[in-house]
Parts: sequence; structure tokens; C-alpha cells
Amino acid sequence: MDTSTDTVLFDALGLAAPLLKAVQETGYTTPTPIQAKAIPLALQGLDLMAGAQTGTGKTAAFALPILQKLLPFASSSTSPAKHPIRALVLTPTRELAIQVEESIKVYAKHTPLKSLVVFGGVDIKTQTPHLKTGIEILVATPGRLLDHVEQKTLNLSQVQILVLDEADRMLDMGFMPDLKRILALLPKQRQNLMFSATFSNEIKKLADDFLTNPTLIEVARSNATNDNVTQKVYMVAQSSKQALLTQLLVESNSQQVIIFTKTKITASKLSRALQKEGISADAIHGDKSQKERIEALDAFKAGKITALVATDVAARGLDISDLPMVINYEIPSAPEDYVHRIGRTGRAGASGIAISLVCEEEEKYLEEIEKLIKRSINRETVEVKLNTKNTAKSSHTQTSNGQTANASLNSNRHVAKPRQQSRKPSRDPWFDKPYEPSVSTAHQPHFTASASNKAPVAALLGGLRSK
Repeated sequence: MDTSTDTVLFDALGLAAPLLKAVQETGYTTPTPIQAKAIPLALQGLDLMAGAQTGTGKTAAFALPILQKLLPFASSSTSPAKHPIRALVLTPTRELAIQVEESIKVYAKHTPLKSLVVFGGVDIKTQTPHLKTGIEILVATPGRLLDHVEQKTLNLSQVQILVLDEADRMLDMGFMPDLKRILALLPKQRQNLMFSATFSNEIKKLADDFLTNPTLIEVARSNATNDNVTQKVYMVAQSSKQALLTQLLVESNSQQVIIFTKTKITASKLSRALQKEGISADAIHGDKSQKERIEALDAFKAGKITALVATDVAARGLDISDLPMVINYEIPSAPEDYVHRIGRTGRAGASGIAISLVCEEEEKYLEEIEKLIKRSINRETVEVKLNTKNTAKSSHTQTSNGQTANASLNSNRHVAKPRQQSRKPSRDPWFDKPYEPSVSTAHQPHFTASASNKAPVAALLGGLRSK
């Protein structure tokens, strides 16, 4: 069933007035293809297996039907018993969980329905009081949800709707055992909605395990990349990647770029290297505390940081409006991750650029990516400039900021040496002469111990005087 979004409007999807009002206040009147297809089917109570590229509005595609179906249970009572958990949304990462729950709050603001997000990396005790007040919609990462189950701080016995968001990523991150434990805790009679950007054999097996006669929805070819994202590959030696990256950032003059690396160590080192080049950058990866990750993400969204260096933990769930560019400093060994990475740009119909820096050792991964997306990406070569002028300029700038570059330090050392060798003479030449004893040791006074057997004390300290 191909639903055209040219003729369908949100008010034609059967949504209640409070939800339509919230949607209109966000500035949207026309649903995206995944929303136009998924919302009516989800409102019918069907299980869905939905596939769409990232950035196509999947959150609203399940959030709005959930809110619509829970409206009859909405209560303004302050009693926690009136607000049991009726919908559970599972996400693979903290960042995605936070953004999903923020969207749900926006759509639910004209209703009494309450939502909450729980995730790891923060003290679980800070989340417990909010759970005890009662909430209808819970967004969670699998591990932290099971922590709360073990501490008996929540009850899942009344869950009517389960959503697996970015299900393929959850499998990639090894959440399958946790998912099976969670599914065993839920009522057998429930509606299931599964959203995924890619459909692997493992995903289809997962769908068989917990979906009941699912309706398949795809608004783009599985594992496809967005047509409005311009993909480029620059062939470059590994040793020249950092210089080329700096060159690209300076020449593009882009205000927002996400740079992906394979490891946390590389992400940290690269962000520090960019800072030394005068580029405002920060890193976001699994070793960062949740507070640090949120602060870095907020600074990036606010435009305080130009380059956000991230591992694949951030490849999902980062919803940056109008992000113009993504750079793969290292391309992923799993080709599906490439799709998710470049899906951070070109969202909601906007255009974007995805650049990959590929060395000879990574070509095998590039070929796997091309097989997955069923298209070839032109290899280009670019001259990596030595940028001695920029280096000098950077050194001068950093010196003025109190962070002297190595070049400046070296030049200062060369200037300092002659000054050390040409010492000015003292006022009195006598002080510059080498030491010469004026009295022979044979004529020096000889002190002997006193009758009290006390050791002799120097005359300057009030001791014996020679007679």
C-alpha cells in the first residue's frame, strides 16, 4: 500500500484534537511517508515491522498512535495507581532514549498522559522517585530497565504496547538476552511495533519471536542510503588522515560536523588534536559519563562546538536538525553502521554531505558497504596540503592564547641559547674570579674539644675564639 503524502494531512489520520494541536504547534502539517503508513495501521492495533531510513520521522510514527490509544486511560489524578505503565519503548542508546521521550512529551503536552525515560550511566536512585509517582509511557534502555525490575521499582504487568526502536542496533550491541528477559515479563496480549533502519536475517528472526502476524512497512529499500545525501570517498594514507580532516574542516567552513571513529581512544585523541588546530571540538563515546555526553551534545546543538567526534554509540539517536556534513574518519567494519552514520545528515528532506576517508587497509570494508547499499561510491584523491602557513598562524594564535605551539617553543629555545652564553660581567670583577684560597691549610687555626667534650662550634655561631 503506497500512501502518498501529497494528499494526506495529519488531520486525516484519525488523531485526537489534543494530539493534532501539539503536532501543529511543532510546525508540521504533512506526515512523512513512514508516518502516513504506520499511524493508521498502528491505530488499528496491528503488529508492525517497519523499516525506514533514519531521519524520516519514525518517532512520531509510533508515539502518536501510542498516545491516541492511551487517551481513554488518561487521568488527572495524582494517585500513582491511576498511572500504571501501559506503553514501553526500548532503545539501544541513552541518547536515543532521551530524544524519544522528549518527543513524546511534546506530543502529549495537551493531555494528562505522563512519560519518563530511564537509562544507565546515572544514579538509579534519582529515577526511582519519578517512577513511584506513576507514568503511562516508559522509554528505557534494556539494561537499566532490568535494573529497575530487580529493585522492584516498576511494574510491567499492565503494558499494552511494546516498541522496539532501532531494533537492529539493539542486536548489534548484544541486547538479545536482555530483550528475551524483558519480553518474558510482559503480558502475552499486547501490541508490538518494531522499527529498524535495516532488515537482516537476525532482525527477521527477532520479529518471528515476538511479533504476531506483523504487517511489513517499508518506505525505502532496506539498507538504502538517502538520495539527498552526497557521498564522497577520499583515498588517503592513514598517516595523512588527520591533516586532510583539518583541511576539509577549514575549507568547508561548516558550522556543524559529526566525525565518526571506530574506537573511543581515537575519538578522544582526534578531538584534542582538532582543538590544537584551533577547531572547537569535543568527543562523545561510551567512556564518557552521561553528564559529559549530554553537555557535549547540547553544546554541539547550540553551535558552541563545530566538530563532534563520535563512536558508533552516537550513530543512532542523534537528531540534529539541518546537520550539513558527516565525516567517516574511519569507516566501520560493519557495513550497516555506515548507513546509520550517514543517516545523521540529510534528514527530513534536507540535503547533506557524507565524506569517508579511506586508506588502503580499509578498502575491503568499503566494498562491503557498496554491496549493502547496492551502489558504488566514486573514489577521489585530494592533495593534502602541508599548510606550513596555517601551522605558523595557528602557532601564533595559540601563543597569544597562552598555549604555545611546538614551533614557537623551538624558536624560543634557539633565541634563548645565545643569551645564556653572553653573560654580563658583575659590577665588581673580583666576584667573577675563580676561587683561590688565600690562607694555607697549614696555618688554619686548630680547634680541640673542650673539657666538657663538646664539639667545637664555629665562631660566627658564638663558639670558641682562637687565642
